[in-house]
Amino acid sequence: MTDKDLYFYEPSKGHGLKHDPFNAIIAPRPIGWISSRDARGHVNLAPYSFFNAFCYVPPIIGFSSTNWKDTVENMQQTGEFVWNLATMDLAKHMNATAAHVAPEVDEFEVAGLTAVPGRLVNVPRVGESPVAFECKVSDIVRLKGANGKEADAWLTLGEVVAVHIDKAMIKDGVYQTAAARPIVRAGRRGDYFEIKPENMFEMVRPD
Repeated sequence: MTDKDLYFYEPSKGHGLKHDPFNAIIAPRPIGWISSRDARGHVNLAPYSFFNAFCYVPPIIGFSSTNWKDTVENMQQTGEFVWNLATMDLAKHMNATAAHVAPEVDEFEVAGLTAVPGRLVNVPRVGESPVAFECKVSDIVRLKGANGKEADAWLTLGEVVAVHIDKAMIKDGVYQTAAARPIVRAGRRGDYFEIKPENMFEMVRPD
């Protein structure tokens, strides 16, 4: 084992660096580009960098929101949302939806995106996105530390009940992950990676 000159810190006492490395180390992360609707009908579209898939059967995805934001409030009110795949072609549009605006402001309009009605949920998807998951909320959990103290963050989990895929992304019955050139979060305030076909490789599990 090679000896390394390790930088060590305890998060509760501060990291001592120019930027907190936590979300740059846990990277890249897929983007939770989430559309939702409140009980009054107002539509919201916002990106979340703490997002991933958690279960095959039933298919469950989830995202964590720091602070009780409009999206989480909408989930609690209506129990539905849509995840939209953020791609290189839609990067600037996605970033525009990160702006802090009033709940009644439609981020689809702000970002110049097409709101396409859902099939099984009353929430629109991003028409320009090649993939979208319609979801029903299964749980909203307030996160807490090891000491039991509640954090100002909420994890929303949802079951995928409908899937939309651009057929151009499917070849010989297999979804081509890199074909859409998805973008992923890489930490700090605005670092991203683009997934490209030439950067993919395969490793088959030993079992």
